[in-house]
Order: sequence, then structure tokens, then C-alpha cells
Amino acid sequence: MCGRPQCASVRGTAVSSVILDKRQLDETHMPGSFARASLISIWDNPGRGGDRLMHKTIVAAAAVLLTGAGVCLAQPPGITRDMIERALPVEGAPLAEPGPYKVTSEGAFGSPGHLVFRPTTLDAFPKKDTLPVMVWGNGGCAIDSTRYSGFLTTIASHGFLVLGTAAQEGAARRQATADDLRAAIDWAEKENARTGSPLKGKIAMDKVAVMGQSCGGFLSVALGADPRVKTIGVFNSGVQKATPGAPPSPFPTSDALPKLHGPVLLINGHEPDFMMAQSAATFDMIDHVPAFYGARHNAGHTATVFHPGGGEFANVASNWLRWTFKSDKKAGAMFVGKNCSLCTNSNWDVRSKRIKE
Repeated sequence: MCGRPQCASVRGTAVSSVILDKRQLDETHMPGSFARASLISIWDNPGRGGDRLMHKTIVAAAAVLLTGAGVCLAQPPGITRDMIERALPVEGAPLAEPGPYKVTSEGAFGSPGHLVFRPTTLDAFPKKDTLPVMVWGNGGCAIDSTRYSGFLTTIASHGFLVLGTAAQEGAARRQATADDLRAAIDWAEKENARTGSPLKGKIAMDKVAVMGQSCGGFLSVALGADPRVKTIGVFNSGVQKATPGAPPSPFPTSDALPKLHGPVLLINGHEPDFMMAQSAATFDMIDHVPAFYGARHNAGHTATVFHPGGGEFANVASNWLRWTFKSDKKAGAMFVGKNCSLCTNSNWDVRSKRIKE
């Protein structure tokens, strides 16, 4: 028996909700990042395959994690669904700033597990403009990227090939993994060479970014070691310190950080975002590559990603990519120097290291 009211012993069974406090994590000997990532993926995933995730859905990650452990699970003393879904109020918030290109969204040719956002007209590439790649990991590591369409469309409108995961009809429900995002990069490489592809010879495969929100942020860190990935963006997320002797985790810990080889963008909400401290700690642990950290006051864990066009966070993401891959100094002014636009914006607390002017 569990020994406390409203608890349940989990041995691979479905549970209505799962939150572990620090003492319970210690009892299970689970890597902290694995446990937190599992919880984020459970609570931060309102839809898998297009359906809203109900509390009584089988919690696959946690169930696998806890099978045989006999761990006592309780309704959260800390993280709640309201905390995860808290956004910056739309009224008065900065609007998303689209780029010059009209955007087409379509399934990836020959890869039903991926979704493409790209400039509709491709005549400018590569003669007048470059077409870098941004691969996106959804909150909750959700497969269906359509909820992020506004955010991803804004980025694509600035001249980027944006790739996300897609739910396949009839496929079993599951979460996206770093391998799914890696496969998106593989797809771009093949499409850049495929005869008959509208993208043939137009994709800048030397300019690849991976970004993700919440659980998707873990995936961006995990994929950051891929030599093709030149920069990563981690939104509302961050890794925990590795635990010596802990079993392997499907989610990255601080052990993954030294493997990063390009600039890192860490953006999250402020006090309402329960991942703020972990994001800041991740920034502190990065000491070998350029890194920029920003916390937006009054923004919760979903911040502005579901505002029209992705709102302010879409502007931050697109400016980072334009500066990094297109040498756009106006976009870079958001991050570069003591008087960078985010540095002087009272709505933001920022820190940076190794960012060259």
C-alpha cells in the first residue's frame, strides 16, 4: 500500500496525473532531468495526433520509468496544468512581425511524418537570398505541429525552410524524439538533391538550426551535437545536472552541453514559468560557445507561442536565425552589445556570454 491518501502504486498502469516531489525522485533514483522531462511531456501535451490529451491517458514515459518501482504518486504539490498553459496576455503584447515571403505549409514529400513551412515562391533562392533550415520540436514532444503553425509560419516568412513533425493517420500515438528531428534534417538533404523537387539546390544545408519549446527544447539540446546543426534554440526549457551513476536517460542532462558546438539561445518566461530557474542554470553551465538567455516578465510556460503568428517569441526566434544565418545586423541588434534591444527592454531580463559585436 502507498501509505498516504490519494496515492497509487504504479507498475506500468495508467494513472490520472503524475507529479513527483523531490523526495519521491530521490526514492526512485531517477535522473532529475528524465523525471522532469517526463512530467513536462505529460502535462504540456494537450494534443497528440490532433486529439486533446485527457488526464486518464496512459502516461507512457512515466509508466515505463516507474514500472516495478512501486513509487507513490500524488496530485501535484507544484506543477499544474494551469502553470504549463499560462501564457503572456495577448492584449498589449507585441505582435508577430512577418517577413517578406508568403508561406506554404505542406506535407514533406515522401516523409509523412514531417510537415514543411516554406516560402511559397522560391525564385529568390539561392541567388538573392539564402534558405536555411530550422527544425522544430513541439511542447510536450507532441508529434502534431499544427498547433504551432502561426509561430512556424512567421519564421518561414523570413526566408527559412521550417520542418516539424506530423501525425500520421492510423499511426499509434507516441511522442517525438530527437531521431524524428534528425530525420527532418536528413529529409532536407535528400530534397535538396532530388530531381523534380521545388527545393532542389535551394536549401542552405550549411545553415541548420534546431529549436524547441518545453519538452521540444530537450530535443534541441539532444540534437545539438549533430555536426550539421549550427545553432539551437531552447524555449521554456533547460537541462539538469547529470547524476553520476544514474541509468541512461532518453532526455539530455548537463552531459550534453559540452557537445554543443554553436551558439545557444535560451528564452523563457519569468516567475510564472516554472522552467525559468532551470533555463538560467543551463545558461550558467554553458561556457564554451556563445549563449544568450532571456526571461520575459509576466510570461508563463507557453509564453507567446500560441499568440497570433507566435507573437513576441516568434520575433525573437526569427531575429536570432536571421542574425546567425543571414548576417542581418538589424536582427542581431536584438542580442548584440550592452544596448541590445532586449537588453534595454524593461519587459526582459537578459544575460549573454561570448556574443561578439
